[in-house]
Amino acid sequence: MKLLIATFLVIFPSCLSAKALPNLVLIFIDDMGYGDIGPYGSKLNRTPNLDRMAREGRKLTSFYAAPVCSASRAQLMTGCYAPRVGVPGVFFPAGGNGLNPEEHTVADYLRELGYATMCVGKWHLGDQREFLPTRHGFDGYFGIPYSNDMGRTAAANGKRVHPLMRDEQVAELLEDEGQRRITREYTGEAVKFMEASHKEDRNFFLYLPHTAMHVPLYPHPDFAGKSRNGTYGDWVEEVDWSVGQVLKALERLEIEKNTLVLFTSDNGPWASKGKAGGVSGPLRGSKGCTLEGGVREPTIVWWPGTIAPGTESAGIAGTTDVLPTFVSLAGGRIKKDIQIDGIDVSAWMLGKTETSPREIWHYFQGTRLQAIRQGPWKLALTAQSLGMGIRQRNADLAQGGRLYNLEEEIGELTNLAEENPAIVAKLEALATQMTADMAANKRPAGTIQNPVTLYPTTNRKQPARRKRKSPVKPVQWAEARLGDTYASSSLPDMSGKPFTIEATVEIEEGKKPHGIIVAHGGSSVGYVLYARDNSLFFSVRIGTNSVQKIAFGSPGRKMEISASLTGETLSLRIGGKSVEVKSRGLLKRHPQESLCIGSDDANPVDPEAPRTRINGLLSTLNVTVR
Repeated sequence: MKLLIATFLVIFPSCLSAKALPNLVLIFIDDMGYGDIGPYGSKLNRTPNLDRMAREGRKLTSFYAAPVCSASRAQLMTGCYAPRVGVPGVFFPAGGNGLNPEEHTVADYLRELGYATMCVGKWHLGDQREFLPTRHGFDGYFGIPYSNDMGRTAAANGKRVHPLMRDEQVAELLEDEGQRRITREYTGEAVKFMEASHKEDRNFFLYLPHTAMHVPLYPHPDFAGKSRNGTYGDWVEEVDWSVGQVLKALERLEIEKNTLVLFTSDNGPWASKGKAGGVSGPLRGSKGCTLEGGVREPTIVWWPGTIAPGTESAGIAGTTDVLPTFVSLAGGRIKKDIQIDGIDVSAWMLGKTETSPREIWHYFQGTRLQAIRQGPWKLALTAQSLGMGIRQRNADLAQGGRLYNLEEEIGELTNLAEENPAIVAKLEALATQMTADMAANKRPAGTIQNPVTLYPTTNRKQPARRKRKSPVKPVQWAEARLGDTYASSSLPDMSGKPFTIEATVEIEEGKKPHGIIVAHGGSSVGYVLYARDNSLFFSVRIGTNSVQKIAFGSPGRKMEISASLTGETLSLRIGGKSVEVKSRGLLKRHPQESLCIGSDDANPVDPEAPRTRINGLLSTLNVTVR
């Protein structure tokens, strides 16, 4: 049994008034990419409340998590790298393992310090009652206990559902469309908890791990169809609304100057989901990998009157540091007999010191240490992938021993190992130390016998619905507009055939052309027409590692464009002038990914193409296959 006997050092702060210590709010998003919000460069997703948080608070631009859901949450709760507490990956419903009840979580510490504690949202550290938030230091719980794609078929109605829990009981079985309420209900519960705690004159710790932005996407009807970035953008904007409701509640209760709010995410975007996934911005990689895009998170900390507004730091920190930092802010101390990996970074987080006390971050994939960072230097110890579900395997990621300077190049493309053997040796030695320490000092996950689902389920398969095969309508080019997306099958087969793109574009007054006009395909085969650096580019990918492009400099504001690929030439014409080069051949197969007008929604055809739509009026567009 977990000992609840508090030492003098632990209980002493509880005799202080609530106003002497800060309330703590932790907003934890699921699968949000580094480039998905305004403060981190998004031009598609409108995030006024997060913009405000950054304007009034502090951006932490080198804040790390883990590559996947459960591992990241274990780090947050325990202050340990996930393998140290037996949580290397993801837990599933009715599993026999979860976060060990013997672990002392951040909520355990804060409750012992007199804080009211509440978890609202996605828990994902085991769904058996022995593993739920109420067994890990939280006074209450409300939410779906795992990912929103892990539903089971309910015996009661034969439909796929997810359990919405209150404390340790299932309050409601949500069918998929019922998830559209979930962000709003989480927000309401969070606000009610803060109000109740304030009324009791108690400090509080609110942990708000949203189900969003995990696939499948279910924004509330008030937000569906309202963004400029499809369903993903709709849900980002609802999350931003939720953040705004939390901040407004703090101000209404007049406790905003006594409350720290930390906003971050559990891992990178699920890029393999295409338009349903987010973006990593300038980072390489996505959810499920140890490249920066898989684990570096958009992070903002806000505490009016304590944190200087509009500040930011590239100092290293991560989810392991939340436990010791929050306990320190709450006036407590970490138990000396429990080994953790986290560091108290409170002074740096609040902007009281310039340098983060953390010098090193360890990048674990499962139980294996794949990379290590010290200062600006990151050493990839093993081969790495681009992320979960991405089949593309880049040759430069196939081996370990790669050294990157993240301050000079955040995108992890230039290997500097040969020029810096001493740095490589130093980082390898540090990695060896951590590997040995982890092997000698790791703790098991919790285990129970005979786990069960939280509600009666059935394995009976429902009769399959016969899908009517209706012919895909060809693209009506006269009706095509910026922002439209068409199934690849709506175009004639392009395999081994010449084709031509014709477009008329007028750029905004006083602007240089920039952005995508049309893209079709992805990282295996496809083509894209875009503008950048006052040039027009026609780029064709005829294979995974074969991209050919041609550029037309200074194309002007009004462009009548014709871009063609034949077996002999790759050409680009604007008005009466043209450029051409010898082509490397035709497309080897028809592109699989969608045709997108003004975007490249999934894996980009050309990584150098902008992520934004062309900054002008597209009056005509046509793709002709000959």
